[in-house]
Parts: sequence; structure tokens; C-alpha cells
Amino acid sequence: PYSLAALAVLLYLSRDMDLILLGDENANNLAVNSERLKKTILFTTSIITGAAVAISGIIGFVGLIVPHAVRIFTGPRHKILLPVSFNAGGILLMFCDTLARSIITQEIPVGIVTAILGGPFFIFLLYKKKREVF
Repeated sequence: PYSLAALAVLLYLSRDMDLILLGDENANNLAVNSERLKKTILFTTSIITGAAVAISGIIGFVGLIVPHAVRIFTGPRHKILLPVSFNAGGILLMFCDTLARSIITQEIPVGIVTAILGGPFFIFLLYKKKREVF
């Protein structure tokens, strides 16, 4: 319930989140209180993160892999990006959990599988960012 309520708040703020991508000054000129918005986003995402960790434990790299991969396919609009990322994260964790349970007879922690997938993706993102800078 906390995650769904937080997602609803973020969807409500999606237009302002799109505007803040233009920069704080431009967002302020377009009637967005960027400081208040940042605090609200931080509070709301903390609730989502806390609920997810309380339910499933620490799952590394999911928050890194999913939003970046989804952004490639959906574009930068937060109204689309947020719910698709929300669902894609769950799908990725179900896939990783199934993989962790079926690789060998002993169950592997799902965090190891997400780290194996997330490590190379993180290196790819760093390499891609480095190429954009230089």
C-alpha cells in the first residue's frame, strides 16, 4: 500500500519532474518550486525504498538497471517512465528469483543474480557516459 500511494504521488508530480529536467532556473520560471519538489521526491522515494527493503531485503542494482533500461524504450517522460519502471522492476526480480532457484539445486540469493546482471550494466553505463563526455 505504501508503494502504491508513493507511486500515485510521483505520478501526480510527473509534469513538474519533466520540467525540472530543464534545470532549476527554467523550472522555477515555469512555476515549479524546484526545492520543494526535490524534497517531496526524496521523501516519497524513501518511502518506496523503505517498503521494498522491508519486504524483500537488500536487492542491489535493480534501481540502477531498470530505470535506465526503461528510459531507453519509453523516453524521458515521467508519466510513462514511473509506472513502467515500477512494473519492470518487479518483473526483473521475479526473473532473477526464478533463475536463482533453478540454476543449481541449492538456492542462490537473488541479490547475487541481480549483481551479476547489474555489474556489467553499470560498467556499460559508465562507459557510455565517458564516451558522451569526451
